[in-house]
Amino acid sequence: MKSLADILNIEHPIIVAPMFLISNVEMVVAACEAGASGAFPALNYRSLDDLRQAIHDIRSRTSKPFGVNLIVNKSNIKYKAQLELLLEEKIDYIITSLGSPQETIKSCKPLGIKVFCDVIDVVYAKKVEKMGADAVIAVNNKAGGHCGKIDPLTLIKNIQAVCQIPIISAGGIGRKSQIDEVMQHGAIGVSVGTIFLASEEATISKDYKDALIQYGEKDIVLTTKMSGSHLTVINTPYVQSLGTNASFLERLMHKNKWLKKYIKMIISLRGMRAIEKSTFKSTYETVWCAGPSIEFIKSVRPLKEIMKDLTGDIS
Repeated sequence: MKSLADILNIEHPIIVAPMFLISNVEMVVAACEAGASGAFPALNYRSLDDLRQAIHDIRSRTSKPFGVNLIVNKSNIKYKAQLELLLEEKIDYIITSLGSPQETIKSCKPLGIKVFCDVIDVVYAKKVEKMGADAVIAVNNKAGGHCGKIDPLTLIKNIQAVCQIPIISAGGIGRKSQIDEVMQHGAIGVSVGTIFLASEEATISKDYKDALIQYGEKDIVLTTKMSGSHLTVINTPYVQSLGTNASFLERLMHKNKWLKKYIKMIISLRGMRAIEKSTFKSTYETVWCAGPSIEFIKSVRPLKEIMKDLTGDIS
């Protein structure tokens, strides 16, 4: 099976993952110029004009392939317009999350746009394979932000047992040896996020970057309070004061199927506002997303320098 590097025609089988609020033009360009591929969430841009401008800005600075993450469920009221724009721009690939990618896949196929679908288990992997996805991004329990429930190697093994679709492993990657391990077990490449939070190109607050250096793997906790789904965050004093147990709204959400969609939207909107506030400003209400690979962060460096930890290029 071809590696991700062959599929995307890049030097290294690495995607610098699309991170909500954080991924930007500078990060994507730096990733591409370092021999990987970069991606960013469409929702990082409030308007379609801003999204189109970001794509044009990246293309003006690199000829390498890059992708856009698209939330494909009904909670994203901008979905259809964003998809239409990405089709018009003939983006290299789309990463789908949180919903059925069927319409996206069907629309992209005639244009040669690749579609990689986030999955957390075999059930979703089988569904998107049947729909014609080009690869799955297997989001494991080591991923930063929204994560899965299964460890990296078991998730790869489980998907391989019932699917033929290429697997991109997402979560827990901070060194080349870890990329080698997941690829030896059947992954074609990796999607990496957390360690790039501490890049010079990331425009998060100094407090956030300092916390990435100060805290370690043991300080990462799982909460559902921010979005209604599993989210890995740094266990700051503020997070400790909030607790990680289900709130009244969450308990109601799980009991009432009719209200579930609307309650989850309320929880998500409230949580994302809190995350956005603490991502870019100094505040006591600190909710900082990160995965266990925070353990590898020792300083703030240019993204191309961080890439060397993943490629073994120390020259």
